[in-house]
Amino acid sequence: MSDQEPIEEGVRVTDRRRIDPDTFEVRVDEARPADIPSDGLNSAVEAELEGEITEVEAKVSELTSDLQRVHAEYANYRKRVDRDRELVRDMAVAGVIAELLPMLDDIERAREHGELDGAFKSVGEALEATTTKIGLERFGTAGEEFDPMVHEALTSEAVEGIETPTVMSVYQPGYRFAGRVLRPARVAVAGTD
Repeated sequence: MSDQEPIEEGVRVTDRRRIDPDTFEVRVDEARPADIPSDGLNSAVEAELEGEITEVEAKVSELTSDLQRVHAEYANYRKRVDRDRELVRDMAVAGVIAELLPMLDDIERAREHGELDGAFKSVGEALEATTTKIGLERFGTAGEEFDPMVHEALTSEAVEGIETPTVMSVYQPGYRFAGRVLRPARVAVAGTD
């Protein structure tokens, strides 16, 4: 055996990074040319590092603004989906309630004729209470000002002393749900000549 250690064969790694990863200090290159003073080398390295830092800061700024934009877009998307979901729900409920309006009319007619009694009375009142709880609003009364957005004039007559068109009688009440008119009130209107 010889006194020398055997030379290991394999991968040899030479670290050529300018910044020491442990201390974050600029490494002094031992193999630098002798004609460049150490101050000149450091200032050249510092200038190069400043340029790299500026590039990195610009990239960070760009990525940050991209992230903020994507976050804002997602927040807007989420709000739009929630608003659309609520609108679809309201439309579905309005569709069901619109199908119940003839039954509500029948209950009201039975009440007016004194035929709302017994089990039919409790069922009718429960249906009216449920639709009111859901948000169905009944409108249209005699004496209120005529509004073509919520009233449908079936008849009209000229009456002296009335300055604005006024509802004289209600043939069929109107209903609205979630701020939307499901059915206008069908009325008789009195107005000026």
